[in-house]
Amino acid sequence: MDSGVLEFDIGVGGASSSGGGRDGDDDTIDIAHPVDDEDMDDSPLPISADIYMPEGDFLDLEPYEGMEFESEEAAKAFYNSYARRVGFSTRVSSSRRSRRDGAIIQRQFVCAKEGFRNLNEKRTKDREIKRPRTITRVGCKASLSVKMQDSGKWVVSGFVKEHNHELVPPDQVHCLRSHRQISGPAKTLIDTLQAAGMGPRRIMSALIKEYGGISKVGFTEVDCRNYMRNNRQRSLEGDIQLLLDYLRQMLSENPNFFYAVQTNEDQSTSNVFWADPKARMNYTYFGDTVTFDTTYRSNRYRLPFAPFTGINHHGQPVLFGCAFLLNESEASFIWLFKTWLTAMSGRPPVSITTDHDAVIRSAITQVFPETRHRFCKWHIFKKCQEKLSHMFLQHPSFEADFHKFVNLSESIEEFESCWLSLLDKYELRDHEWLQTIYAARKHWVPVYLRDTFFAEMSITQRSDSMNSYFDGYVNASTTLNQFFKLYEKALESRNEKEVKADYDTMNSSPVLKTPSPMERQTSQLYTRKLFMRFQEELVGTLTLTASKAEDDGEIITYKVAKYGEDKKAYYVNFNVLEMKASCSCQMFEFSGLLCGHVLAVFRVTNVLTLPSYYILKRWTRNAKSSVILEERANDVYTSYLESHTVRYNTLRHEAFKFVDEGAKSLQTYNVAVAALQEAAKRVTLATTRNEGRTTMVNGHIRGNLAIDANRADITSANHQGNSSQPLSEDDMDNRFQELTNELDFASRKCEVYRANLLSVLKDIEAHKLQLSIKVQNIKISMKDSL
Repeated sequence: MDSGVLEFDIGVGGASSSGGGRDGDDDTIDIAHPVDDEDMDDSPLPISADIYMPEGDFLDLEPYEGMEFESEEAAKAFYNSYARRVGFSTRVSSSRRSRRDGAIIQRQFVCAKEGFRNLNEKRTKDREIKRPRTITRVGCKASLSVKMQDSGKWVVSGFVKEHNHELVPPDQVHCLRSHRQISGPAKTLIDTLQAAGMGPRRIMSALIKEYGGISKVGFTEVDCRNYMRNNRQRSLEGDIQLLLDYLRQMLSENPNFFYAVQTNEDQSTSNVFWADPKARMNYTYFGDTVTFDTTYRSNRYRLPFAPFTGINHHGQPVLFGCAFLLNESEASFIWLFKTWLTAMSGRPPVSITTDHDAVIRSAITQVFPETRHRFCKWHIFKKCQEKLSHMFLQHPSFEADFHKFVNLSESIEEFESCWLSLLDKYELRDHEWLQTIYAARKHWVPVYLRDTFFAEMSITQRSDSMNSYFDGYVNASTTLNQFFKLYEKALESRNEKEVKADYDTMNSSPVLKTPSPMERQTSQLYTRKLFMRFQEELVGTLTLTASKAEDDGEIITYKVAKYGEDKKAYYVNFNVLEMKASCSCQMFEFSGLLCGHVLAVFRVTNVLTLPSYYILKRWTRNAKSSVILEERANDVYTSYLESHTVRYNTLRHEAFKFVDEGAKSLQTYNVAVAALQEAAKRVTLATTRNEGRTTMVNGHIRGNLAIDANRADITSANHQGNSSQPLSEDDMDNRFQELTNELDFASRKCEVYRANLLSVLKDIEAHKLQLSIKVQNIKISMKDSL
């Protein structure tokens, strides 16, 4: 029988092999059999192997010298059966071949713990071992040697019974490698359940129930998983070609389509990535935050389908590319992330969200060193229900406490304190899984992540893009052949929803709830959904109080709280001169929308319109437009309000400093009062002469210098042109007033022309969007009709 069908490991022992060929035959060659891996209880066993089992009286015998077998396989099967009864695992140690015909004439079978691991071999010295295996060989001498007789039978030539280690009890012997065998009926059941979409864990549960216990199944979950993986690999060999054909067709139809294939050493397909032109364009608009989701199992082979997604200007999930992962090693993820980055023009995102996985974490650190990495909190909560199911049953309040401490902690100190109190309250300080996620807390607990943009409307919401883009289209029973039809349907559905949201934003006006100029301003800039979210914050400021807590001259700190709830307050730092504010809740940093706390401060400081700094283009209705309208879209009235606010806050800030200095003593008080009286006269005079047409340039008040210059020019021209009859004072004033009126009229006309031009630009942009919507609707209707 060919040795390729045997179930045994072949390895080198530390002890010398027992010798001896056929009697009188010196023409022999000794052969040792090296192995690449230590004989571990959890190491995979060969799956596609014929199994030889001893029969009859051999089942209960103990080996002895002179015992005969019909074949080498029979001897090996007998020794393995004996080892199972006693409680140890076996393997082949050495053999001897005849020099005449190369046939094996002697074998030695040993205990798997025979010999010692050779740590000086070149294969281990020249490479770094990331996860070294546990040392299991302890120099055990137990063995069985057999040699072939001239008659063709095999006889026991040596037997060592004693072991130098403890033997395995009967209820654990099924974990030993040489006794782990997947029988024919078990393979059939695994194949059936795998085709139904069940995973290794659920299949093992079914097998344990079917056979009446884990010890009677005859193999472990690792063996089941490896068998299923080999099944998937064989089944996918044909279907992967369908995938590659589809991608080649997409590339031939559009040269901006991108796909890449990673191959193994044997040139077989390992992983595949692709991104259509729309996905690549979407990334240029909304690629600041990305979700990479490996939780899909898109077909009956449980092949991980992993989409890259983000959030568009309507808060909807948007696609940035997809991958099929046959191999989920760290090297594969590094290849995938680098390939995806190439497809996205080499621009890494600000933040990325993934499942809680150490391999993915390591790959992201290497490929995106500057990108903030977050683990999906929703998946951690889901895992919590599995790992702490007993706590959920015994303590109904545990889930609420866990969510509260994670989501509602306002500071790192508060979270740390609450976490310890949670562990103490439910006696969980030694829980291994909780220790693991606590060590990774900076990657999933909101209080550690609020300073980074993730495009979420609140700290506690679940990201819409995580595991939702293809929901309702692909599931565990979807085959690869079916996948692309469903994939295209999902893309069409998402595109239609975006078109509908664009249409609603452009063709209907939201209901305003306040007379605030800021509300009117943002209703014309934000998309419908984003404006409604901003409107909630703005209306909420009516219940907030903002009181000055500190003023250092440039930065004023306000304490903001709900009326009657002063204990739970937020602090807003407001730079008056730069018109910038930051809140302790960090909502703007996290979501890109201002919180009600900052808006409350703007209300009490007369900031009547939203400064352009706080209007992110990615949230506006023109997020996909190449024409930048945000900076020019404010009408004359809005520009006046904003400039008036700047002037007002600048003057008030300077006045406060003047008052503080003037009140220090009676002498400075008298000087300050006199200066104010003089300043009041000069302001009144300037108001009368300039009729309110003072402007601010680069932060400095500038009078009507051009008009003064015109006055001088007029006087000079009249002196030169008609020196004999100079104009009277009244004539000069009348002429000056005429020119002033003409200048004022020209200025108003310029403002009207400017406003009309901006209106035309807006109309053009709106018309382009409506045409785009109509084209998309026509495309969808044509596809439906086909």
